[in-house]
Amino acid sequence: MKKNKISKNWLNKQKRDPYFKKSKIEGYRSRSAFKLIELDNKFKFITKNSNFLDLGSSPGGWSQVAAKKITNGKIMAIDLKDMTSLYKVNFVKTDITNSEVLKKINKYFGKKIDIVVSDIAVSTSGNKDLDSYNTGSLCLSAMQLATEVLDNNGVFVGKLFMGSIFPEINKKANNRFKRVVRYKPLSSKSESREIYIYCKGLIKV
Repeated sequence: MKKNKISKNWLNKQKRDPYFKKSKIEGYRSRSAFKLIELDNKFKFITKNSNFLDLGSSPGGWSQVAAKKITNGKIMAIDLKDMTSLYKVNFVKTDITNSEVLKKINKYFGKKIDIVVSDIAVSTSGNKDLDSYNTGSLCLSAMQLATEVLDNNGVFVGKLFMGSIFPEINKKANNRFKRVVRYKPLSSKSESREIYIYCKGLIKV
């Protein structure tokens, strides 16, 4: 009974969410598509020639946004969950920490790439501090992968939740990238501790 009540409350909130409604009207697979749209409107990093890697891509909202803008570049999407195929997007079902993932990325693009984005988050456990830490750990893994595949002037965008792991993420970002900016899109729910970190330009180590 309690589970059904929670599910009903969640569904009612979704129906009242303007970005959820907008995603259905505009044909996006998730409301999070608007987060990437906002990020790109602010930082202007996706171009028609971009080579774009989407980590934690399922159900595909961010890849959809990229596919609308990128006409001459390549797009690869990676997730442990299944993702329905998208035109112009090469989907690979695997863990981003898999030892073979780097080989697959390099083989597909054939060179260093322009953009790596990560909207990965752990499934909620009810413990916000634990969820924040674990999602932050995934952001660190995505950032590490980004530093291995990005061009010198490349961009990394990663999701995290403000919490105890943030100083570690911020330190690593500033050690590896020339420009680091925190940004919370309007489409990110106001009550959420979710933010995105935008990083550009690799620092040689």
